[in-house]
Amino acid sequence: MEIGVIGLGRMGANMTRRWQRKGHRCVVYDLHREAVEALSREGAVGAASLEDLAGKLGKPRALWLMVPAGAVDSMLGELTPYLEPGDIVIDGGNSYYHDDIRRAGELKSRGLHYVDVGTSGGVWGLECGYCLMIGGEKAVVERLDPLFEALAPGAEAAERLPGREKKPGTAEKGYLHCGPHGAGHLVKMVHNGIEYGIMASYVEGLNILHHANAGKLGREIDSETTPLREPAHYQYDIDLADVAEVWRRGSVIRSWLLDLVAKAMLEDPKLERFAGRVSDSGEGRWTVQAAVDLGVPAPVISSALYARFSSRQHEEFANKLLSAMRYEFGGHLEKKAEEGPGAS
Repeated sequence: MEIGVIGLGRMGANMTRRWQRKGHRCVVYDLHREAVEALSREGAVGAASLEDLAGKLGKPRALWLMVPAGAVDSMLGELTPYLEPGDIVIDGGNSYYHDDIRRAGELKSRGLHYVDVGTSGGVWGLECGYCLMIGGEKAVVERLDPLFEALAPGAEAAERLPGREKKPGTAEKGYLHCGPHGAGHLVKMVHNGIEYGIMASYVEGLNILHHANAGKLGREIDSETTPLREPAHYQYDIDLADVAEVWRRGSVIRSWLLDLVAKAMLEDPKLERFAGRVSDSGEGRWTVQAAVDLGVPAPVISSALYARFSSRQHEEFANKLLSAMRYEFGGHLEKKAEEGPGAS
């Protein structure tokens, strides 16, 4: 099959490579010419512009956008003048599913089809495959099936559950038509919200173990410091890389994310490469908003989202105001950072 690919970043380029390995013809375009040239050397057909891209694809065309969510509308505005009725535009990024519903309507008025695909797999997708969550018209999604199957991990990626043979479909191959326009990105949105919560749980637990030696460090006794009542209970120097490794093997909390934790801590036990500023690309916020809209409790995902906000020092003013109030009502003076518990 043939696919046009717009956006050759970390995922777009590797998805192209995976399609090519499975025998699909890829015509590629990116604002950065060197990215196009790199894939051209690997067998892709390079395009110098969106018009050139459209001209090099057979009709009806299928074009896969792998660009940031904020760039999709502008990209569609540039691309659609070169498309014709029957062409399919696929958004494989992390768009908000509300936008998918709107875009599908706008493109339908021009005779164009729209498919939203939530794509998970990151930098490991080239070798391991991509989990795909798909929204759009059933007939259009079925037409694209060879492309989805080529990207997906395949049934062999996980052990088959007893009784699964009675429920046919593509889910155990690693891709799923979730419903009409927006359904794919809705499912991916919640997937990423869950990811926030799992990640937060791992890091909170390991951080407790990281500080389990606090009884050795001593705490100043004064009115501004809560005493550690039983220092003898916190005399442990825990090797966190080994803890992550042992948890990977047979424990009920093992997962691929834990594999990545173990890898990161083995390579850099003190995590000195990182400052601890954690970004969020939108899906966690949208998941929390959906929970509010639906009246569905989601305290873990909400807490994980706010922890990411906190990592970016957006609470600095609020913390200053807390200190100001403590000073006003009790004359409490701020302790300097180096005077805090666990300082060495």
